[in-house]
Amino acid sequence: MRAPSHLGRAAAASRPTPTIPDFFFQEPILRDPDFELYDNVGRDADQIAAACYGIATDRDLLRWAKRDAEDFQARHPLPEQDLPSPDLAPYLDALAAAETPAQASAVTQRLLDAAHPLLHAISDYLVAAARWRGQNRGAEPGSPPKMLMTAASHSLSVLALAYQADLAILRAEYDPAPAPPSPQQGPKAPGLPPSPPSAPPAGPTPGR
Repeated sequence: MRAPSHLGRAAAASRPTPTIPDFFFQEPILRDPDFELYDNVGRDADQIAAACYGIATDRDLLRWAKRDAEDFQARHPLPEQDLPSPDLAPYLDALAAAETPAQASAVTQRLLDAAHPLLHAISDYLVAAARWRGQNRGAEPGSPPKMLMTAASHSLSVLALAYQADLAILRAEYDPAPAPPSPQQGPKAPGLPPSPPSAPPAGPTPGR
């Protein structure tokens, strides 16, 4: 027997109706219209962090900067090709043929001399970037200008560190540290007793 229709409607009205939170219908607020949201499937750590914290990825920042600098680059065109890469084949062949520390050092020192102009030029540019529009004045440790100055220093410290390593190899070959004295074997033999004191010199014979 079917219940009256008005009773069915009343029973349905008495049951609690599940509610959907309002935020379900809200669209995500993006800081930039070009911002891309990422999920965790097939994404790297940078993209996962962007999804979790609502921040831009490194690629987003570079893409936006490239977009906003298009007119500037059109007025100031830069070379498209990479900086010339040195041909290391002669150095690697010579290093493989070296049989003594002196021969290996000759190859290493020649490479360091050849690489110095390029690394020095890169260091000079990083210093200029750190000083751009005076941003380095009063900069705090860890700030971008200080980081650029550190990078400029490290680009030259590569040469200094390699130079010191090569010198250490040559010192071990030509000027090794003296070997430490070996400990004496067995107990120390007892020494002879000290000599008795010598008799005092005889004085002049007293006169009669």
